[in-house]
Amino acid sequence: MKTVITGIGLVTPLGNTTATTWEALLAGRSGIGSITRFDAADYPSSIAGEVKDFDTATTGLDLKDVKKCDRFIHLGLAAMREAVTQAGLLEEGGKLSPQQALRTAVILGTGIGGIGSIEEAAHTIATRGPRRLSPFFIPAMLPNLLAGQASMMIGAKGANVCPVSACATSAHALGWAKQMIERGEADIVIAGGAEAAITPTSVGGFAAMKALSTGFNDNPEGASRPFDSARDGFVIAEGAAVLVLESEAHAKARGATIFATLAGFGQTADAAYLTRPAEGGEGAARAMQAALDDAGLTAAQIGYVNAHATSTPAGDTEELNALTTVFGSHTPAVSATKSATGHLLGAAGALEAAFCTLALQHQILPPTLNLETPPENTPFNLVPHKPQKPGTPLKAALTNSFGFGGTNAALVLTKN
Repeated sequence: MKTVITGIGLVTPLGNTTATTWEALLAGRSGIGSITRFDAADYPSSIAGEVKDFDTATTGLDLKDVKKCDRFIHLGLAAMREAVTQAGLLEEGGKLSPQQALRTAVILGTGIGGIGSIEEAAHTIATRGPRRLSPFFIPAMLPNLLAGQASMMIGAKGANVCPVSACATSAHALGWAKQMIERGEADIVIAGGAEAAITPTSVGGFAAMKALSTGFNDNPEGASRPFDSARDGFVIAEGAAVLVLESEAHAKARGATIFATLAGFGQTADAAYLTRPAEGGEGAARAMQAALDDAGLTAAQIGYVNAHATSTPAGDTEELNALTTVFGSHTPAVSATKSATGHLLGAAGALEAAFCTLALQHQILPPTLNLETPPENTPFNLVPHKPQKPGTPLKAALTNSFGFGGTNAALVLTKN
């Protein structure tokens, strides 16, 4: 049973819709700038990929309900509404039909959840006392409340769950959605992730780990530079990416437009280090091979890879090692779109799966920005600076997502 993609919703540092995000990505624009959400002047890293000019009206929540939700929920609901609208799922009144509601699941995750709401609550307790806490604090910050709010908003009554696996979160959401559809547990799964962790403790914590870029505070757009010799850490970003997945038979029966097929999913663990990949990227390589096996494809059939490549020295190196292990003498084009968006943490996997879908649909390879000095002797075309047309028709793409704790997920998408 094939699992196909019939809707995409994006809210990113490049734009607040799928169309504006994709247009900015192909134009080579960067969504990274100085942090405005708090005063970061004393922080080692003072840059981020912020979502700009976001209108909470796009969430579909009433004003009173907007105040009951953390920003990650706002961003996720806006992306979800775009995806389900594009897929043509909702009846008049903005709900699923009663019959379809029972066969529609929601798998929306987040790597960190409502950290902004937690910080605000801690400040309230410290300055005004615990009796002044909002009764909505807990449901505002709980990681699974994006999935819960989405389910309630459209009336989806199938499974309602929230994966949390660091930066592999939303890739796992898509993979698990595929498995649900294949098992016959749902006809439709709304899957993806959201993140809004540009906050003092989050930025300070990642900086304390020396994970963030610190050498480009005066040149934010040049900070996220995957594979480049001058890379010095990732750039934290916020946003959301949600895809509508459904069985091919169901999509065709209702006359839906099909954008691509989610053909393969692989998941592994390094079982090695807390925050860095295993030597040689062996766990990542196993995840990629598992995804290829699940799709019934060989490495030679993949024409494009959207790399996890966060712009950290060790991570990018080991991913290239893993790609070399999997692809051997076949060298697909490899690009790293985090160079434009920054790293959306728990939303990154679904965002990059969306980029693969759009690459397949439009037959264009998105670029890797800021790639001035690529690794020596790399056999891969890293698509520097500008988008490229594939040399042969692009029929299959692979995307990687890896997270702290050694969690790995890979997805294979094919042109429908």
